[in-house]
Amino acid sequence: MPFRVGETLNYRVAWASFATAASLQVSVPERRDLFGWPTWHFRAALHTQSPVRTLFAVDDEFDSYADVSVLDTRRYETYQSELGRKQDRILHFIEVGQKPWGPGPDIMVLPGTHDPVGALYALRGVDWQRTPEFRVPLYDGRDIYQLSAKLDAKSDIVNVAAGTFSASRVGVTLSQNSKQTADITFVLWMANDAARTPVQFQAQLPFGNIRAELMPGGK
Repeated sequence: MPFRVGETLNYRVAWASFATAASLQVSVPERRDLFGWPTWHFRAALHTQSPVRTLFAVDDEFDSYADVSVLDTRRYETYQSELGRKQDRILHFIEVGQKPWGPGPDIMVLPGTHDPVGALYALRGVDWQRTPEFRVPLYDGRDIYQLSAKLDAKSDIVNVAAGTFSASRVGVTLSQNSKQTADITFVLWMANDAARTPVQFQAQLPFGNIRAELMPGGK
């Protein structure tokens, strides 16, 4: 895999007219055994920043435990604090035909299902110089989608706070019942280096367009 335990990447998130609306950190805290499953532990933490924070106080953390070999999700944890409301959930992904392997709650999913955080690392696991398309089921804790990622360009030049990179540009769409979700699309730029570091994201979401750029100091 192109990532490693201890990797930490920090991003500045722009939204609407706010150049710094939030901070995003994605990391690989550990590899661990999870009820008999060897897993990677991935984490994403999002915090709104001033002045957006005065309107929307958001402090969310998402933890993904993915199979070390195929990166399918085994457990997905969400710890959300938004506008004064807190909600914590721990979900075990049980593939159809598989017996429960840990304490509930259990979610029945199709084989190969990923959560949103695990999907980011799965995209990094793809050799985009040789793979034109990548498809997996996605469950975000509420809805089930089919994620489709396609290579749009092999060598874009991307300028972000962390520097200038040659990067593969990958377009990501979500669909339900074979119909594309029109108000949710993503574009991801991954550096053409051994780590396939995500250097920039752009997303069209129901609450507006966002852009995240890699900041200096990651490891």
